[in-house]
Amino acid sequence: MKKIASFLIIGILGGVTAIGIQKYFLTSENTEKKNTEIVSTIPSLEEINAKQENANIYQASNKAILPGINTDFTVAAEKTVNAVVHVKNVAISRQPRNMMEYLRNGGAERKQLQGAGSGVIITGDGYIVTNNHVIKGASEISVTLNNNKSYAAEVVGTDESADIALLKIKSNEESFDYLPFGDSDNSKVGEWVLAVGNPFNLTSTVTAGIISAKSRDLNEYDSNFQSFIQTDAAINPGNSGGALVNTQGELIGINTAITSQTGSYVGYAFAVPSNNAKKIVEDILEYGGVQKAILGIKGGTLTQKAAKELDIDFKQGVYIDAIVKGSGASKSDLKQGDIITKIDAKAIKKFTDLVGYLNSKRPNETLNIQVSRNNEILKIPVTLTLDDRYQLKEVGVEISNATEEELARSNTKYGVVISKALTPRMKQYNLEGIIITEIDEKKVTSIDDVRNIIKNKSDSESIMISLLDKYGEKKHFVFD
Repeated sequence: MKKIASFLIIGILGGVTAIGIQKYFLTSENTEKKNTEIVSTIPSLEEINAKQENANIYQASNKAILPGINTDFTVAAEKTVNAVVHVKNVAISRQPRNMMEYLRNGGAERKQLQGAGSGVIITGDGYIVTNNHVIKGASEISVTLNNNKSYAAEVVGTDESADIALLKIKSNEESFDYLPFGDSDNSKVGEWVLAVGNPFNLTSTVTAGIISAKSRDLNEYDSNFQSFIQTDAAINPGNSGGALVNTQGELIGINTAITSQTGSYVGYAFAVPSNNAKKIVEDILEYGGVQKAILGIKGGTLTQKAAKELDIDFKQGVYIDAIVKGSGASKSDLKQGDIITKIDAKAIKKFTDLVGYLNSKRPNETLNIQVSRNNEILKIPVTLTLDDRYQLKEVGVEISNATEEELARSNTKYGVVISKALTPRMKQYNLEGIIITEIDEKKVTSIDDVRNIIKNKSDSESIMISLLDKYGEKKHFVFD
């Protein structure tokens, strides 16, 4: 469909409290996600682990691991290798022999390897965490254990923005070796870690390194933020979805991405923190999808330059540039201009610290936010709300409820704001911050209005969008 739009730059520090990343993934296949019906009777992760004989949910310790010749990785490796599996993604296509078979989607079936990666068994009855990009577009998924036994796997659920997928394998004969989640918040920069994967369907491989950084984002200019654990343990294509463990054998991350111009390891690799992955898995099991919580602010890392321009003494933290209407922040005592320095017991030095912590929390949880305001330290309780941003896929954008400041900047009293472009073509128009006031000549005041309008349209109908350009003039665009 034809897509035309404009752009309005907003906010002095840009950024939102929802996250996602898809860059430099360890496999290069471009595929489609397989949709799987979620069974509502699936128990929670805690219930599953409670049923496992001798189940032991590891809690990561704060014990310092000193580098040196006496560091022993054998215990961690022994706990991990049998829980790490090889995941094979197979697509089924048809080869029609004539036009009639082509029109009827007929022809001989052909199986083709889409890609491969690793996964981590997290329960004794066969739940497996891997990366979404490992299984994306699969018609069939095969899992091979470290003992070379293979099983067919089904997709239970995925979170594409966090690149996490949950699989399930079944066996009437055995209970699987598994590696429950540890506490990634307790991991420390400089701590020894092991990266364990099964990239070539041989047996699990182990590499060692240290945690180089935490709360790392791969693209600070993307409106989707992610908070990775960075490590220098060698990780190469095929290790996607494998385990990052500490020397006690506790799962603290799911290996996901590398930065490399060649596609091979060059010293930096990234893992989704285990606390974030665990929360995603539990949401999939309980709700059939991920329940993302938001604080309800817009802002960014307080840099030295920004602090000088704002005449602020603080040099670290997250500056609140705007409060999102209807969010938990709007119902609290947080104000524009506050600097978030701590949440609960966690220090917040940059925006990805905030993102990483929020990604492990759920809607309706109450956090204690410590802020600096006019050189005074305040502690403010805030209840998180559900991230209800809406993807207007027909247009290729994501929208959210607009703040009062965003509406005022566009000189309007109603509308919703474009928070992100969803397609490469729409991204080139720099749409973030543009206010949509009407859809099909119907006034929209919230994303609920948008949902109701789209819900009552047929797929064949075109959509007319009315928006305000950067000069405040109303423009109309039709998307077929």
